[in-house]
Amino acid sequence: MTTKKAGAVDHQMIRDLADILNDTNLTEIEVELGDLKVRVARHAPAIHAVAAPQYQPAAPAPVAAPAAAAAHTAPVTADPSKNAVLSPMVGTLYLAPSPDARPFIEVGSKVREGQTLVIVEAMKTMNQIPSPRAGTVTAILVEDAQPVEYGMPLVVVE
Repeated sequence: MTTKKAGAVDHQMIRDLADILNDTNLTEIEVELGDLKVRVARHAPAIHAVAAPQYQPAAPAPVAAPAAAAAHTAPVTADPSKNAVLSPMVGTLYLAPSPDARPFIEVGSKVREGQTLVIVEAMKTMNQIPSPRAGTVTAILVEDAQPVEYGMPLVVVE
């Protein structure tokens, strides 16, 4: 049995927590043992670099494009990076309040400031994501039940 001085840092525990982050694709983990509190976090890659290709104008859709795909996309005429509503947290995104309900928004919907756009479920809590401004929904950049990351563009409101 080994003992450590009170307040000593357990480097192996920190390495084990970092391994858990890598194995589970989590971005943060926190452990409390008595008075000791350890938080290990990693920064996700820059969202700007990952999300940039989504903002490129798409080639014209084929005539036989599925209707479901067309319902969530629209030509974006303005720079969506300036008008995108970003996810404030990591979680699972839902476009409707329940599986059998109508979506909160659709492309072309007029929204008011504070109106719920989507829900992000995080740690079994449903978090309503409000519109930061009044405007028109010009693009929905995510699918229903899709995992989202902090800072990920969700919806464009112009």
